[in-house]
Amino acid sequence: MATLEAKLDKIRSPNLQSQQQTVVILKAVEETLKEQNTQPTPTAYFAALLALLNQSVGSGQVNKELTPSVVYLLDVVTPFAPQPLLRSKFSQILTLLAPVLLLADAEAPLLKPSIGCLESLLLAQDSAAWRLPTSEIGPRRAVAGLLHLALDHRPKVRKRAQDALRKVLKNPPPSPSLDHPAADLCAETAARSLTEIATKAAASRKQKTSSAGEHDPALIHALQLVKTIAVASGGWPSKNIESLCELLLSIAKSGSEHMTMAVFEIFEMIFEGMADEVASSKLPRLLEIISEMRPSPNDTQLLPPWIAILSRGYDVSAQTEPEDTFQKLPELFAMVSEFMESSSHNIRVSASECLISFMANCIPDQVIVEPSIYDEKVLEKIAKTAEDLLSVKYQAAWMETFSVLGAIFDALRWRANPMMINVTRTIGEIRGNESFMGKKEADEVIGKAIRAMGPEAVLSVLPLNLVKPVKGQPGRAWMLPILRDYVSNTDLQHFKTEFIPLSETMFQRVLDNGDAAKTMEIKIYETLVHQTWSILPGYCDLPLDLTVAFDQHFAEMLANLLYKQVDLRLDVCRALKTLVESNQAVASIEEGDNFILQSRVSKADALKNLSYLGGFAGNLLAVLFNVYSQTLPQSRGPILQTINAYLSITPESELVATFDRVSNMLASSLAEADGEKTKHKSQKSKDHMPSTSQTLMDLVITMSMYLPRQSFAPLFNMAALTIVKDDDPQLQKKAYKLIPRLAESDIGKIALQERHGELQELLLSSAEKVSVPARRDRLVAITALIPFIPDNSLHFIPSVLSEVVICCKENNEKARTSAFDLLVLMGKKLTEAKGKLINNSKVPHMPKDAPSVSASIEEYITMISAGLAGSSPHMISASITALTRILYEFRESLHQEVLSDLVQTMDLFLTSNNREIVKSVLGFVKVCVISLPTDLMLPRLPSMIPNLMVWSHEHKGHFRAKVRHILERMVRRFGFDPVNRNCPEADQKLLANIRKTKERSKRRKDAAKEAGDEDEDDTQNNKRRSRFESEYDEALYSSGESDASDDSDAEVLGKKRKAQKDGKTYIMEDEDEPLDLLDRKALASISSTKPGKLRKAGRTKAKTDLDGKLILGEDDDGDGDDDAMVIDTPRDGAAAEESSGVGAYVAALKSKDVGRRGRGGRLKFSNKRGKDTDGDEEMDVDEKEASSIKTQISKGRGGGGRGHMRGGGGRSGRGGIAAGRRGLGEEKRRGQAFSARVGKPKSPGRR
Repeated sequence: MATLEAKLDKIRSPNLQSQQQTVVILKAVEETLKEQNTQPTPTAYFAALLALLNQSVGSGQVNKELTPSVVYLLDVVTPFAPQPLLRSKFSQILTLLAPVLLLADAEAPLLKPSIGCLESLLLAQDSAAWRLPTSEIGPRRAVAGLLHLALDHRPKVRKRAQDALRKVLKNPPPSPSLDHPAADLCAETAARSLTEIATKAAASRKQKTSSAGEHDPALIHALQLVKTIAVASGGWPSKNIESLCELLLSIAKSGSEHMTMAVFEIFEMIFEGMADEVASSKLPRLLEIISEMRPSPNDTQLLPPWIAILSRGYDVSAQTEPEDTFQKLPELFAMVSEFMESSSHNIRVSASECLISFMANCIPDQVIVEPSIYDEKVLEKIAKTAEDLLSVKYQAAWMETFSVLGAIFDALRWRANPMMINVTRTIGEIRGNESFMGKKEADEVIGKAIRAMGPEAVLSVLPLNLVKPVKGQPGRAWMLPILRDYVSNTDLQHFKTEFIPLSETMFQRVLDNGDAAKTMEIKIYETLVHQTWSILPGYCDLPLDLTVAFDQHFAEMLANLLYKQVDLRLDVCRALKTLVESNQAVASIEEGDNFILQSRVSKADALKNLSYLGGFAGNLLAVLFNVYSQTLPQSRGPILQTINAYLSITPESELVATFDRVSNMLASSLAEADGEKTKHKSQKSKDHMPSTSQTLMDLVITMSMYLPRQSFAPLFNMAALTIVKDDDPQLQKKAYKLIPRLAESDIGKIALQERHGELQELLLSSAEKVSVPARRDRLVAITALIPFIPDNSLHFIPSVLSEVVICCKENNEKARTSAFDLLVLMGKKLTEAKGKLINNSKVPHMPKDAPSVSASIEEYITMISAGLAGSSPHMISASITALTRILYEFRESLHQEVLSDLVQTMDLFLTSNNREIVKSVLGFVKVCVISLPTDLMLPRLPSMIPNLMVWSHEHKGHFRAKVRHILERMVRRFGFDPVNRNCPEADQKLLANIRKTKERSKRRKDAAKEAGDEDEDDTQNNKRRSRFESEYDEALYSSGESDASDDSDAEVLGKKRKAQKDGKTYIMEDEDEPLDLLDRKALASISSTKPGKLRKAGRTKAKTDLDGKLILGEDDDGDGDDDAMVIDTPRDGAAAEESSGVGAYVAALKSKDVGRRGRGGRLKFSNKRGKDTDGDEEMDVDEKEASSIKTQISKGRGGGGRGHMRGGGGRSGRGGIAAGRRGLGEEKRRGQAFSARVGKPKSPGRR
């Protein structure tokens, strides 16, 4: 809390003109105290302000100029005044404030501080003062005033009064009573106000007058007051609670949604207030009253809210008195379940949700873990009531009943067996009826029964009947997918006895078919086999009998399946992995054993299970390794995950032995590979099996994080051998993955710290041997190693820096992103090690006597800047790109001189003749414009803008668009005048166009807002929307750059790409036919960008001379809008909007003048110009002619309208130019119009 002096300081320097009067009064008070040689203590301020207040409201007249400021200052000072003083002066202050509070036209600025003063005074009163009656000047009279103001029509006054009441009631004076002395007064007054307003509202509603809703605001205000008092007084004063409940329920009955919600909130607050131990003694009486107010079973308005309130009440009761609430549960369950036979859907839904709440909240965990005999009887009563819900009289509510039964299974867990077994049987029989419509809901309940009671119990009453069908009993193959989704935490032995025989029988029937064509029946048997084994992962999810059921025989069977049944590998791998991971999850729980959370498997049992599985790990890993080597790369993921799981539980001795075997095999396979280098060329085929050495390297990397420290020496030797194999890029990539893999484990991190020296040597020595595909993985490996480099080995950073900088220009996007991330990480490393020495003599290609330098971010920039003196433009360009990324990341920590030097240097590079260099510089300039301080950039504009404008005339590489975009950002950041002033006169038209474009866009935006069309795209005027528009709305807004840029702004600035700004999707439909979303071609009509209106093929704005040549220049208004220069684009740019992505593809497909294939595969182009032209004239073009036309048109950007077909009329065939169709340069010839029916020109052969 701020001190009094801090608050007064704030008043002394006001921000608003209206506070000047308060400042004057405060200064006057302080000067008076100074004259009287009185210390400015809270008491002194309080006494002086009290005297001023006495003057301002003297003789019953309120001085409206002076009083608000005095009361405001008094409100600030009173909380700091001594409490005995406040108690002694209470009647005097209340007498002075009373005229203010009772003033008919008192304004909020006067009332709010008056309420604040009263609050501070009331908080200081003791029990004796509170015992004074309302008739005397005392605290109760002040509370009555606050209650009156708490219903004021002005929101701020009302809120301030309610806040004051809440604070007063929450801080009662010391006394033995639970409630505040004023709680009864507040409750009675609030209830009385609520009753009066509710009566008026009900009367006006009955009369159905035009003013029927005029009392609603007052009613809401009264409900807010009731809620405030309920929150503050820990529920509601006990003796007033009955009348309040009755009143609230009658208001809820009104049918107004707002009122019902407000009533709910009040009950919620009352229950929340009773959730603590102190107030919980009131709860049983409240619940009893609510239960006695049970409405009529057919009251559709009152019954749902009453049920909801009851549900919430017993939820709170279960938190405070869990045992007592549980004992009442059967009676409650039976009472609420009666409402399930109601004809009203709302009542049934409310009743079902209440029952679900009872089951979720009112059954203690102890009852499930260790129930007493009495607890079991309570559960049986609930199960009996639930069973009755499936009788015919509740048939209308079966869908709601299924939800309730599902909640019962979820709550009772394994205790549901056997008390819920009859329910399961009944639902299964109902589900088996073909005409039953609620199969999905029934399946969910049966699934929950399987999860709770276990598959064995459910299958005992609902057998599958697939192997030996019993006559009259239906087959239940539909249960197999349910078992797959819901089985968990059960006996694995049951799978062996129930499903393995089923699988064997079905598979035998498939084998009996031999090589004959598969009938539908055989395909069904194959499906059943797959569905059977898909259940195994569920049985392996924390099984209860793992040490008994998972024996040698079962493990061998799974191994055989992995070898022989390729289709079942995924399910078997998932099962084996789940066995380990589910037990590891329980073993990692840090708190004490919670049997509900751990599903009956203790932490000790889980550790025992993992130890038991560790005994099988060696053999299983051998099988998995073999299977992995026989599997295609795209299917290896699940197998590698399973290998990883079993490596984590393999005993150390076995793990080392396995690693040694794999290492030896890898060494021999590498030797063989060297001998047969010429025979096996790298194939790109998807179905090509990787080499043995690549497969073994995968296994080594997977094992690496679990190896003990003694195995790291051979591991790193192996990496050293494979990392230099530039003839096998895939193997090299895998070798580089070793360092990031080790960085994931604690032992691996220690190894990286201990061996960082040799790893640095390895990475530096292999720099020349790195293949292009392995560059990204090499960068990731260096990134993983950087955090482990000590401060005395910082020379590693300049050693690899040139390589990282060059990788900023890689073709591979992931490699570029990794390079940028590594640049930033190295910068952060040098920043953290600031002041430490970098030994340059150890850097390759540096002289042995090179002096050491101190680590800092400035030194890092100096290192990167060395690349600016590179011999090749590529190196210079890469260095500039790297500097751009570093500048953006560390701009706030760099010195002003460094920033200034960088900007000045790049300004010089803008004058370069090399496009690759300038392209990078433009990116740098853009970052400077958007992120560097204005005072640094403004002095550079006189030289920077002319140098930029040189490239605004260059169209290659989208330079013109880039420069335009930078200028737009400059105008936005620095204003139009500074940019225009420094722009060469010849180029000022471009700036004028930018300004006009911006103003036009603003006008459009404003018009769209006025029309309420806020979804309208505000970038319609831009020729192209950038894909980076959303990444940094505040920093970059939008980008006019091309998608073809190989080092985009998003990458350089370290931002991830996102699809669109707001993630909206648009559907393009024909006017007469809606889009069929089930059609496979529907995707072509769904666009992630807002489709613009497609232009009609009309006349362009370009003029032609007498020879038909294009005349390109300004239009009449001379504003130099460069959109007018684009021949195939309308002036407003709407047709070019969204020219990238799916939107452009869809636009191309849907355009009216796009080529379409007619009969014989010929392309047809529509020549429709408008309503007044021949609507049916088309031209048919052959493929070759189409390509010829395309060549001619592309030469003139659409202006080459005179492109010619093959000459003369010598071409035969239908629909040719010789047959009467005009050439592309000729005037349109008017022919005889067709009649109303659709016609077709006759071909020459049909004349």
